[in-house]
Amino acid sequence: MIKIRNINQSYGQKQVLFDINLDIKENAITGLIGANGAGKSTLLGVISRLIQPSSGSVYIDDIKTNEIKSNELAKKIAVLRQTNNINLKLTVEELISFGRFPHSKGRLNQEDYDKIEEVINYLNLEEIRNSYIDELSGGQQQRAYIAMILAQDTKYIFLDEPLNNLDMRYAVEMMTTLENLVKDYDKTIVIVMHDINIASAFCDNIVAMKDGKIIGEGKTEDIIEKEILDNVFDHNFCIAGIGGKKVCVFHNILENKKITINGEEIRWKNI
Repeated sequence: MIKIRNINQSYGQKQVLFDINLDIKENAITGLIGANGAGKSTLLGVISRLIQPSSGSVYIDDIKTNEIKSNELAKKIAVLRQTNNINLKLTVEELISFGRFPHSKGRLNQEDYDKIEEVINYLNLEEIRNSYIDELSGGQQQRAYIAMILAQDTKYIFLDEPLNNLDMRYAVEMMTTLENLVKDYDKTIVIVMHDINIASAFCDNIVAMKDGKIIGEGKTEDIIEKEILDNVFDHNFCIAGIGGKKVCVFHNILENKKITINGEEIRWKNI
């Protein structure tokens, strides 16, 4: 389990995280939501030790992260940043092989090759395994980066806005892949995201942040509530129910208003 205790973070005179205490649930997807500047990416950076906090501690499996050697930490956590600038002409397979570095130190053995092959097959990347990363679409690139993370074979995966610049199809495909990683590989995933409805549909738990503080955290159905989201985003939301999930409508609609989705007439119910 990941435990965050009394985390504060400042950049110069500006404090951006205020006394953060949080337990990340295992074998689940936890979404960090909030407006720009809420502190989501900073918190993710602190949890993954990319950022040194001003005070407080992060524990992974009851060990302080600052007491874990870098290479050992890389066997426990994998991080996909918001932007990935690799200035090398790499194929998909070569990129995936980078994920094995904490295990192989660049000298791939049969175990490494087996893991790379497993990942390629699992994510259906066979057709593009020899394609160059810079020639792929945004969605294909993200799948390749997720494959690299999966090849790293860590228990914990941290993703900073991986849905940016993806259209709806690829965003849903990405989140479905993450769901499968939790189910098939017992991964624990923490993801920074902006789309509330994607978070509602795919996340098991949500941490809602505002101005560097946690406003609410818990099961998704408990956080996707009008009172919480109105506060987090300073917006007047309408929360509707459809297909057993909560959906955020960004303007008020009348109770029981009928709409049509894919030819099916649906009556919305405000929650």
